[in-house]
Amino acid sequence: MSQPVIIRDAKPSDAKTILHFITELAIYEKEPDAVKTDEQAILDTLFSEGATAHSIICLEGDEPIGFAVYFYNYSTWLGKNGLYLEDLYVSPDSRGNGAGKAIMKHLANKAISNDCGRFEWVVLDWNKPAIDFYNSIGAKPQNEWIIYRLTGQELLDFAK
Repeated sequence: MSQPVIIRDAKPSDAKTILHFITELAIYEKEPDAVKTDEQAILDTLFSEGATAHSIICLEGDEPIGFAVYFYNYSTWLGKNGLYLEDLYVSPDSRGNGAGKAIMKHLANKAISNDCGRFEWVVLDWNKPAIDFYNSIGAKPQNEWIIYRLTGQELLDFAK
């Protein structure tokens, strides 16, 4: 019999676990070499004073089985903050036990308790299990939007 799923705010002592999950997520998303962060960067960006991103840990008993990273954005049209889910990951052996849904419900409640007008995220177009899951909870795709990004050298060149 499996133990109950517990969601809690991440602590600085979770930095190594968060890095592990980030690495597993990158492998799942077919970008194993894309992870450039390390434990110190996670400590600096998620747990320092004035941090703008936050993390939660999902546990089964005492065992970390997943995580999420989120931050607050702003909707000019709503005149309210939104909660933006940057990453959600559940270890393969723990999928199907309600952990992903528990993480999403936890964040939805966090959005409501902070008077957010939206809870949103992006999903890779090939990630059918995630798309099916998001559809099953009533989320609606925003197909009219295309994400643009400047990063690395392109960001540096443009900023000149």
